[in-house]
Amino acid sequence: MEVQGKIKMIGETQTFGNNGFRKREVVVTTEEQYPQHIMVEFVQDKTDLLNNFQVGQPVKISINLRGREWVNPQGETKYFNSIQGWRIEGAQQEAPAAGMPPVPPADAFEPANDFKEEDHDDLPF
Repeated sequence: MEVQGKIKMIGETQTFGNNGFRKREVVVTTEEQYPQHIMVEFVQDKTDLLNNFQVGQPVKISINLRGREWVNPQGETKYFNSIQGWRIEGAQQEAPAAGMPPVPPADAFEPANDFKEEDHDDLPF
């Protein structure tokens, strides 16, 4: 899956526990009718991927959805979701249609001044 938008915030790398678990968060604002602010976390060695990006930059992030179950001390089961990034790359503001070559401007063509109707009718039926 992918999330695409502009970077709103990049957090600092945080370290947790004795084993040195690392996590870094980035918030991306989608560009759609109702923009969403999506928080994506990068963990362990993937935290360094955010070093080359800055606020305001358009990006495309490859993500995995993660879910986990937790039973609290009262015996209630709770569920948590997270969005974990594993790749991030710069994105174009206006991406051209996939597989379509760019359209040259209209003035790149000469008008057909010597057009004759009998030259045009070459259909075999």
